[in-house]
Amino acid sequence: MGRGKIVIKRIDDSTSRQVTFSKRRKGLLKKARELAILCDAEVGVIVFSCTGKLYDFASSSMQSVLQRYRELREEGHQLLNPASEIMHCQREVTSLRQQLQQLQERYRQLMGEQLSGLSVKDLHNLEKQLEMSLVVVRAKKKQIFSDEIEELNLKGNAMHQENIELHQKINLLLQENNALRKKIHKARDVSEGNQYSHEPLDRAIVHDVFAPSNLRLSQPQPQSKEARLEATHLGLRLH
Repeated sequence: MGRGKIVIKRIDDSTSRQVTFSKRRKGLLKKARELAILCDAEVGVIVFSCTGKLYDFASSSMQSVLQRYRELREEGHQLLNPASEIMHCQREVTSLRQQLQQLQERYRQLMGEQLSGLSVKDLHNLEKQLEMSLVVVRAKKKQIFSDEIEELNLKGNAMHQENIELHQKINLLLQENNALRKKIHKARDVSEGNQYSHEPLDRAIVHDVFAPSNLRLSQPQPQSKEARLEATHLGLRLH
């Protein structure tokens, strides 16, 4: 079920009226703040409770908002002719120049310049402001250093972990290298053993093959007369 429509009239019960005022006041100031931020508007809100308590909000300063309100109220809430528009722009320029001048003077005072016209109270307030600014600057510096140290620690831990992983990989490679060396030495020993077992037989064969043979040429023996005749008959038969 949806909420029922609330009748807009004065709440008789004081407790309910105070609770509603607190809730609606917070919502009103929140909406005013959002309007000033989102729309770059100059907003001023003034609220007095039934007990006479003041609640206000201003996007810049309440004094500037009220001054601008009075000026526009005097001009009839709108610029009716170009002359009044020019006057309004001139006043805006004058106000901005005054604000710029005040900011420049404040900056020079913070830098230790143009302090001759200040009273003891003004100097004391300036000293407090400088001390507070110094505290803020030191806190910011400490925060930046802490962030950098934390980042360096994270990088150091990551590098340490990477170093451990690299050592593990190197150890695995060394183990594989040692295993390969053992296999190579074992295969070499087997090959050398086989070579030594066949070496005497090979040497004997080589020795027999390349050994010089003692061949003697014999002189042909003279044949007899019968042998020559028999050879002649054999030759005639072959023809």
